[in-house]
Amino acid sequence: MAIRVGALPFTIVSHVLAIAAAVLVLVWCIHFRGGLAWEAINKSLIFNLHPVLMLIGFIIIGGEAIISYKALPFSKEVNKQIHLILHAIALILGIVGIYTAFKYHNESNIANLYSLHSWVGIGVICLYGIQWIFGFAVFFYPGGSAGVKAESLPWHVLFGLFVYILALATAILGFLEKLTFLESSHLAKYGPEAFLVNFTALVTILFGTFVVLTAVSPARVEDDFSYSSI
Repeated sequence: MAIRVGALPFTIVSHVLAIAAAVLVLVWCIHFRGGLAWEAINKSLIFNLHPVLMLIGFIIIGGEAIISYKALPFSKEVNKQIHLILHAIALILGIVGIYTAFKYHNESNIANLYSLHSWVGIGVICLYGIQWIFGFAVFFYPGGSAGVKAESLPWHVLFGLFVYILALATAILGFLEKLTFLESSHLAKYGPEAFLVNFTALVTILFGTFVVLTAVSPARVEDDFSYSSI
């Protein structure tokens, strides 16, 4: 007899890992890196907004948007609206997070868009925006016919998960890039900060893994036009 694991256990683990990742990135940027600021003489404080906004705003809220159909006990329509709103918040915070990186580079006379992390990051935010606009138009307003929705849903889910996995990969590249810069500036390779950054990246990977597992696992109640119908 096949054993089917429902979405609930994966959802619970996802929430726990989301909290852990948020706490870790805040400890890193506030305790080890000196804090957060929109305007500052120490331009590194401006950059610190970037990992916080991208991880908490883009990765975590974006992940919560993906699993909202299976994590929330509301009706299909309510869950769809929450899904749409959470993705919009993630997209906005992601755009602001990318802007802070440009702001830091421009005010510090550092070149922009020279690394693989930045190239992939720009691509991810563009794909994320396209995915959101498509979902809004087809599943929310003006909305497609039942046939269009049914045909679009598998591709919407598949492309959404692809973009999210790509976002996770971009985040890991960002952690690696920043830690490499810090270590080249004499940060201890086996010190507490290096350990924290690597551990934050691992927790981020685990969070993304459980988000994907939640999205593809069977739901308790099957809904039309949602992740739970997959």
